[in-house]
Amino acid sequence: MVTLTDPMRTAFRRQGFVVVPGALSAERIAAGRRLVAAMLAEQPYADDHVGPYFLWPRFGPAGDPLLDFYRDAGVGELAAQLLRPELGVQEPDFAQVATTVPHWPHRPGGPHVDGVTPGEPDGRPGTFSLLAGVWLTDQRRPHRGNLWIWPGTHLRFGQYLAERGADALTRLDDMNPGPYPKVELGQPTQASGPAGSVLFAHYLLAHNIGDHDGTPAEGRRETIYYRLHATGHRERWREAVTDPLAEFRA
Repeated sequence: MVTLTDPMRTAFRRQGFVVVPGALSAERIAAGRRLVAAMLAEQPYADDHVGPYFLWPRFGPAGDPLLDFYRDAGVGELAAQLLRPELGVQEPDFAQVATTVPHWPHRPGGPHVDGVTPGEPDGRPGTFSLLAGVWLTDQRRPHRGNLWIWPGTHLRFGQYLAERGADALTRLDDMNPGPYPKVELGQPTQASGPAGSVLFAHYLLAHNIGDHDGTPAEGRRETIYYRLHATGHRERWREAVTDPLAEFRA
């Protein structure tokens, strides 16, 4: 299994994300792409579609091939290396299959935060600890469906919520458009790396879907996303969003 280094953990704390290359073998990449191809064969996009296309499979009691893939790829074990040692990672109950079909020269106008619309059935915002993105296609070059990220915004968003209270996360009128609060964003960057990398991003980190300036011959961008909760996150979500490094090891 890949081991995260201290510089990787430091980068995550400061920037709000880290890319872990070499997390998946060529065989696991191929297996993941077969899963995505099978799902798209059952729920295809239109022949003339360009841009993003998402599937949101939920895992039933009998399990799911994407949950098996998560386990085989060791995503939870990798994520645990970012968390405080006494915390574990709860297994996800759904995934997001995210594709971007070229040619789509869109540039995101701004970022958003996940899980606030529609939120949880009990009214709690759908917070989590980490977004884990498993890259099944190469993203070493920019503008190939890369995720756009605004580094360090997890800390500024956390300060925003510490000043206003965690429930400010549900006041969408204060965070439109986006939704994302009016904090200093800085300049965005595009997460990049080879196929087989895993991206970890803090829940509060500003991000948005990226463009794909490639040609149809280059093929679509394929990522499988999992939203991961540290043990006990749902019970202490207010602390987690007002103290954004509370769940993570130094």
